[in-house]
Amino acid sequence: MSSSSGSSSAASKRPSDQELTQTYNTMKSELNSLAQKIGELETEADEHTLVVDTITPLDSDRKCFRLVGGVLVERTVKEVLPALKTNQEGIRNVTMQLVQKYKGKEDEFLAFQKKYNIQVKQ
Repeated sequence: MSSSSGSSSAASKRPSDQELTQTYNTMKSELNSLAQKIGELETEADEHTLVVDTITPLDSDRKCFRLVGGVLVERTVKEVLPALKTNQEGIRNVTMQLVQKYKGKEDEFLAFQKKYNIQVKQ
């Protein structure tokens, strides 16, 4: 019985300033990393949109080139366009998942700041 009451008091004990700082920095780093990845994916989606918009009006048998694993491969518009649209949709889905993950982490981060009354001096 004493071990359960001891663990509950340990759980409610405030972490040291060093632990709080480390946790804060880790959470902030995770948020920055997610934001950077979201930005990269949004840029890639914009590039896909530009290419799709450019080649859509072209003749479907027209030659086009696609970079596959660092190798430039000759294809036709009708072969490349569906793959581009599929990739574009995949990028959008991953971006939406990362945005949701970012929002969750951000809420967790703000709750952490509020719980321990952390204020950042500038």
